Amino acid sequence: MSRKRKELPLIENLEILRVGAEGNAVARHGELVVFVPYAAPGDVADVKIDRKKHSYAEGHIERLVKASPLRTEPFCEHFGVCGGCRWQHLAYEEQIKAKQQQVTDALTRIAKVELPEISPILGSEQTREYRNKMEYTFSNRKWLTWEQMRSGEQIDDRDGVGFHIPGAFDKVLDINRCHLQNNLGNRMRLHIKDYAKQHNLTFFDLRAQTGLLRTMMIRIVSTGQVMVVLSFGEDNPEAIKAVLDDLRQNFPEITSLMYVVNTKANDTIADLDIQLHSGAPYIEEEMEGLRFRIGPKSFYQTNSRQAYNLYKVARKFAGLTGNELVYDLYTGTGTIANFVARQARKVVGIEYVEDAIKDARLNASINGLDNTEFFAGDMKDVLTADFIAQHGRPDVMIVDPPRAGMHGDVVNVILEAAPGRIVYVSCNPATQARDLSLLDSKYRVTAVQPVDMFPHTHHVENVVRLELR
Repeated sequence: MSRKRKELPLIENLEILRVGAEGNAVARHGELVVFVPYAAPGDVADVKIDRKKHSYAEGHIERLVKASPLRTEPFCEHFGVCGGCRWQHLAYEEQIKAKQQQVTDALTRIAKVELPEISPILGSEQTREYRNKMEYTFSNRKWLTWEQMRSGEQIDDRDGVGFHIPGAFDKVLDINRCHLQNNLGNRMRLHIKDYAKQHNLTFFDLRAQTGLLRTMMIRIVSTGQVMVVLSFGEDNPEAIKAVLDDLRQNFPEITSLMYVVNTKANDTIADLDIQLHSGAPYIEEEMEGLRFRIGPKSFYQTNSRQAYNLYKVARKFAGLTGNELVYDLYTGTGTIANFVARQARKVVGIEYVEDAIKDARLNASINGLDNTEFFAGDMKDVLTADFIAQHGRPDVMIVDPPRAGMHGDVVNVILEAAPGRIVYVSCNPATQARDLSLLDSKYRVTAVQPVDMFPHTHHVENVVRLELR
């Protein structure tokens, strides 16, 4: 006999206290900590518990009894369903206060090292249309909202193009307008959707793995150049050419139009050959006269304007005079390495992804930089005592690891190499804090600068300068 699932309670008049981890707000009910998405500090709400553990619970607002004065009206019609931009209901000033606190909490509670005063966070001047890259998925099984389902209306057309619903790999929310990128991106996406409907083109079935239109990547950079990469789930040259010809004809703004046929079971195109339909096979971003070439597979910070501010902080913290040997670990496509190269004697960049290193070398060549050298391989395998003996002991190390932070072996090699200064750029203050505690035996933290790269989300970048004791 199956056990009946226990009905979880509704907590009435629960006061929301603060913003917590992962963007959820935090409340307390007796000894129980309750995490609530889309709530604001100062809200009083009836909260339905969805999941309960021993010391905490997760719930959602069933009824907003009293709205917090910190609330603001979300500007996007898809807010609360899309899963992105979860802080639109908070004024931007409150968002960056919460991010400042997030950095402070991580460094004080996890790192537990001596800290200088943490500088005020650098907010993003642009809080809408700040992303240079967006990726959309075509689906023949678009997500239906509660309102649509409750209406009882028969919805026969389930084709849509938009974002995956969190926790439902085969469901895609059909997007009318996304405010994260220049509106040209919306116009191009909706145009292709209309064209597909008029010409009876199939949208991808994520379960059956069939259908012509699969994904769409749009890059619009600050130079005004535009790249579109369309992914097709079927090798149908005639239909593919017709879609691309139509897009090119209607959007002369596109400077690089590319496509790929992907019949694999996943959406990644990194391992596939991407074909050029028209224009150049790349676009270029610009920063202080330096040009960075971006191909369809290249990584580039998605907020171009704030990336410039972030890199300026990293360069300032590096304190370069022109005489230093700099190691740039997790260099990616060499953006930071090439950005600081004019102020350094030499820069050595290391990165796991071979294609990224090719981009880094290309970008150095385009900009006439002859004092950079790039190496591909797993950081803990490349950065060894022998490597340092061969290439020189660094005066400065810049590290910008993925969200998981640095591998313990990498930390040990850094401690052994003992550069005079380390600049640690992080997209995850919690793992950064863990690494700072590991470096504490030889290094002291002398400066901390949070930077907001992603308005309306809980994500925050943080730059820390460490000096050899």
